[in-house]
Amino acid sequence: MAGPLLRSLCSAAKKSISSSPRVSPFFCPRAAPFSRAFSTAAAAASAAAAAASSGPSVDPGRLRNVAVIAHVDHGKTTLMDRLLRQCGAEIPHERAMDSNSLERERGITIASKVTSIIWKDNELNMVDTPGHADFGGEVERVVGMVEGTVLLVDAGEGPLAQTKFVLAKALKYGLRPILLLNKVDRPSVSEERCNEVESLVFDLFASLGATEEQLDFPVLYASAKEGWASATFTKDPPAGARDMSQLLDTIVGHVPPPNASLDAPFQMMVSMMERDFYLGRILTGRVTSGVVRAGDKVHGIRSTESGVQKIEEGKVLKLMKKKGTSMALIDTAGAGDIISMAGLASPSIGHTVANMEVMTPLPTVELDPPTISMTFGVNDSPLAGRDGTHLTGGKIGDRLMAEAETNLAINVLPGLSESFEVQGRGELQLGILIENMRREGFELSVSPPKVMYKTENGQKLEPIEEVTIEVNEEHVGLVMEALTHRRAEIVDMGPVAGDTGRTRLSLTCPSRGLVGYRSVFSSDTRGTGFMHRAFLTYAKHRGLLGNVRKGVLVSMGYGTITAHALMSLEARGTLFVSPGMEAYDGMIIGEHSRDSDLDVNPVRTKELSNMRSACKDENVKLSPPRLMTLEEAIGYVASDELIEVTPKVIRLRKKYLDVNKRKSMSKRPKE
Repeated sequence: MAGPLLRSLCSAAKKSISSSPRVSPFFCPRAAPFSRAFSTAAAAASAAAAAASSGPSVDPGRLRNVAVIAHVDHGKTTLMDRLLRQCGAEIPHERAMDSNSLERERGITIASKVTSIIWKDNELNMVDTPGHADFGGEVERVVGMVEGTVLLVDAGEGPLAQTKFVLAKALKYGLRPILLLNKVDRPSVSEERCNEVESLVFDLFASLGATEEQLDFPVLYASAKEGWASATFTKDPPAGARDMSQLLDTIVGHVPPPNASLDAPFQMMVSMMERDFYLGRILTGRVTSGVVRAGDKVHGIRSTESGVQKIEEGKVLKLMKKKGTSMALIDTAGAGDIISMAGLASPSIGHTVANMEVMTPLPTVELDPPTISMTFGVNDSPLAGRDGTHLTGGKIGDRLMAEAETNLAINVLPGLSESFEVQGRGELQLGILIENMRREGFELSVSPPKVMYKTENGQKLEPIEEVTIEVNEEHVGLVMEALTHRRAEIVDMGPVAGDTGRTRLSLTCPSRGLVGYRSVFSSDTRGTGFMHRAFLTYAKHRGLLGNVRKGVLVSMGYGTITAHALMSLEARGTLFVSPGMEAYDGMIIGEHSRDSDLDVNPVRTKELSNMRSACKDENVKLSPPRLMTLEEAIGYVASDELIEVTPKVIRLRKKYLDVNKRKSMSKRPKE
């Protein structure tokens, strides 16, 4: 009401002023009453607006909190684009929810993100989650914020290993699912195939212990790429139905509103955290109870072994809410809503922010334990300090501790001599962390991934992963042979439905056996195979791995690599370097064609003669080197090797650069 009142008073004041003599109102006594009336009206209008906004901004009954979960590449982020566009949000580019550069480059979602859209007087808080099992911690910490979930399944591929992983997390929290079969517009997808997939998903629900209410899930058919969803199977809906209305209506009708009390004291569980240059720490979470307004006094608390600990007292400086793709300031928020706030500098993920009188923290989220660890240390190679700006152990440690604060799925433990043991879910998750640090100007040395074992009743247990592989028939033998060396066991094998000449394998394999296998798999299948993996359980140790890698060519010279030297080394194996690069003693320059390591000199130059100069080479033609990416390097290095990571270069090296030290250490028994 404040807006129309203000406009009418403004227009009346303007008419009165225009009818008076053409003299400035600041100096004319007759204009003063109108000026006073105008300012009084404006003050009354702003007071009315403030009073109107003092109540809770959203009725909990009109809220719906929904997470979108799926396997990698089944279309979550594309679906979010279409829902945002349907509800009138401006989308600057495709995959609008993937905001950081690594997500756009790799085409995967790394961090969970939340946004809100308005649909038929209801506010839908939508959470986009990663599909990769390595980022399972992102799924675990946000499923507690929502009441329902949209389970996205590729109608052609059906439910895969990571579908099971993310669905198990959602069902554990009692969320009400909606099944959305995506990509039904593909030629290979038929109604029979959709019925098969629906049956497979139902069986998956039952095997994961879903309740009767959860098993009664609605099924929709969609093409997120084309931007439509339908309650019945179709490949080409009519022109008036080519939108996401059916899905949005199903969310409003099927997902219950949050069960929250506005009258109770304010409490919020922090589920996400980010830093802003001006506002400092921004805490995002779901308001469990009560109402919060900008300017309220709050404090952060958490439960410890000795009792409840107060972390910090402060004031809510800003209340914000993600609307579409932009952040909007709000005055107040009520129970059940998902909001962001600025003003507190110490609380982090898993802590409770509440009114001053509340001294009982909310229960924290239980996360799966890490399964893999790597050691991050100072780069001590002869070429250290040339590229990076952050070189010391202290700076590396501070950066890792900051990462552990925002990502609960990573643990950081101090190690020996300025090194840190970083524990995580998988090599991809730790590879993303290393890539981010590298882009920020860090130089570091990284050890190969080590699997984290358990001991129960005197028996050594190791993490076992569930692997789903889809390959052309001619590659099955090669893949099965490689995985046999890696201690894999086949659970199921059969043809792929609707795709002749393709075979699907289901296996269980130790995590240590899968380290570095992805690049080998891509080579073996000529890039035509699909491999998906997810943590299954801890089980009895399966014994030593077979022969999974050949030896390496190790430099025994320092200087610039020459084409003359590489020409004679090409026959020895596959090279990782090209002429003009720098090398040093102990640096790995290639893979040996045999199982043993070989010391070579890649910096050897042609001797000076009275016929030609030493730097004058013949017309040398070398094969292109195999330049390793960071992920390939993490999977390639052996236990006695390290990865040297700088902002410009990734090098492989031996842990001990001195050849005599390496020989003495090689006589020690291996794990």
